[in-house]
Amino acid sequence: MKRYSIGSFLLLTLLLSLTATKAFGYDLAVENEDGVTIYYNYINNGTGLEVTSSPSSKHYSGKVVIPDEVTFMNRTRKVTSIGEEAFYDCTGLTSVTIPNSIKKIGSQAFKNCYGLSKVIVKDIASWCNISFSSNPLYYAHHLYCDENNEITNLVIPNTVTSISKNAFSGCSGLTSVTIPYSVTTIGEYAFSNCTSLTSITIPNSVTTIGECAFYDCTGLTSVTIPNSVTTIEISAFSHCTGLTSVTIPNSVTGIGESAFSYCTALTSVTIGNSVTSIRWRAFDGANIPIVVSLIEKPFGIVGKSSSSYRTFSLNTFNNATLYVPKGTIEQYKATDGWKDFVFMEEGTGPGGDNPPDPQQCAKPTISYTNGKLTFNCATEGAVCQATITDEDIRSYSGNEVQLGVTYRISVYATKGGFEDSETATATLCWVDADPKTEGLTNNMASVPARAILIQNHDGLLTLEGAEEGTAISIYDTSGHLVGSAKASANTTTIPTTLRNGAVGIVKMGEKSIKIVFE
Repeated sequence: MKRYSIGSFLLLTLLLSLTATKAFGYDLAVENEDGVTIYYNYINNGTGLEVTSSPSSKHYSGKVVIPDEVTFMNRTRKVTSIGEEAFYDCTGLTSVTIPNSIKKIGSQAFKNCYGLSKVIVKDIASWCNISFSSNPLYYAHHLYCDENNEITNLVIPNTVTSISKNAFSGCSGLTSVTIPYSVTTIGEYAFSNCTSLTSITIPNSVTTIGECAFYDCTGLTSVTIPNSVTTIEISAFSHCTGLTSVTIPNSVTGIGESAFSYCTALTSVTIGNSVTSIRWRAFDGANIPIVVSLIEKPFGIVGKSSSSYRTFSLNTFNNATLYVPKGTIEQYKATDGWKDFVFMEEGTGPGGDNPPDPQQCAKPTISYTNGKLTFNCATEGAVCQATITDEDIRSYSGNEVQLGVTYRISVYATKGGFEDSETATATLCWVDADPKTEGLTNNMASVPARAILIQNHDGLLTLEGAEEGTAISIYDTSGHLVGSAKASANTTTIPTTLRNGAVGIVKMGEKSIKIVFE
C-alpha cells in the first residue's frame, strides 16, 4: 500500500482544493430567458453579481445574453460586472449581449474568443461609463458601436493611456485598429498573433512599442511609426511576413533585438539619424535589397561573421545596397558590421538625395445636424481626433445653478505618412427657443432649444442654426461692439475686428457666449 506523510497529504489536499476551485469557481448558476446557463459570483458583500467563467467542461458557446438582474431564492440582484477571464478561451462563443447594468469588465474577459463576431450593448451611452480592469476593452475584440447598437470592430476609448501586456493577443479576427491619441505605450504582446490585422494607425502620442507588440501579425502590410516613438523593443514586429517597407523615424534612439527579424517581404528599410543602438538580429531572417542609414556617426553592429547574432541576414550583407549620408562612407567602411556590406553608396536611396517632405492632412471641417457632430477631412483615409469639453460638468454648492450647455470642440486629422492637420475649433451651444415653456416634466428636463454651432478664424465668425432674423452682436472684453448682423436662414458670417488669441462675447437674443478667436 502506498504511504503518504502528513506533509505530502496536506500538499495533495491543497492541490486538489486549488484544482476544484479553478474548475468550479462560481457561487450560483442561473438560466437566462434563452435557457442558457450563466455562472455568477457574489460581489459587493453579496448585494451584486459578477459573471464568471463556466466549469471547464462547459465553456460558453453560441449566443449569450447577459441579463441585467438575476432572481435566485426569491432575491433579485443586479449584474454589474463581467469578471476576469469570464469568457476566456470560449472559442465557440459567437454573440454576447451586455446589459446597461454592467459597470466593470475584468482583464482577459474575452481572450481567445476567436468566433466572437457580435457584441450587442443594450445602452450604447452606458458603455462609455464602464470601468475596465487594467486596460479598457482588455482582450476584447470586434468592439465598435454602429447605429444598431451592435459592435462589429474595435474601438479603444480616448481614456486609455496604455495598451497593456497581451491586451489583444490572439484576436485573429481583428482586421483594423485605430489607437487614440491618449495612448503613450503599446505593451508587450499587445497585438501579437493578430494574423488578420492589415493596418494600424499609431498616433503621435506613442513613445514606446513594447516587446513582441505586433509579433506574427502576418497580414500587416505596412506600418508608419510616428516621430514620437523613441524605443522599439525586442521582436516588436518580428515575423510580420507581409511588411514590405519600414521607416524608422528620427525620434527613435534604440531598435531592440530581433525587432524586425523574419519580415521576409521587406524590400527597403530606412533608419533614422537619432538611432544610437541596434541590437543583434534586428533585421535578420529577411533578404532586404535596400538599406538606408541616416546615422551620421555610425556605431558598431553585429556583422555577418556571427551566424547567430548578426544584425542583418547574410544575403542582405552580401547583396543589398547600403545608402549612407554624404561624407560618411569612409566611416561606415571602418565600422564593425557596417563594413560588411559589399555594396555601399552615399545618398538617401534610389529616390534621390532629399526625401520629399511629408504631406499634411487637410484641416477638418465641423458640422452639426440632428443631434450629431460630424468631422470631415479632405485627405482620404485620414482619421479625425476630437476633444470636446463641457463647462457645465462640475459640482455646485447652493440652491441655484446657471446652465450654459456649451461645448468646446477641437479636432485635427491624422494619417500614417502624413503630418497632422491644423486644429479646427468650434463652440456648440443651445439657445432657448421658448424660455417660457422650460421646466421639468416627469423628472426629465424639457427645454425647447436650437443648437448653434459657432466657428471663427482671423476675426471672421460664422454661425449655423440660429433662427432667421435673430440679432447677433459681438463684443470684446471691454464691452465694445466689434461686429453685428441678423441671422440668415443657413449660415451667418460676421466680420469682426478681433484677431487670433482675442476673447469675444457673442450675444444672440438673451444668450451670451464667450469664445476665443483662433
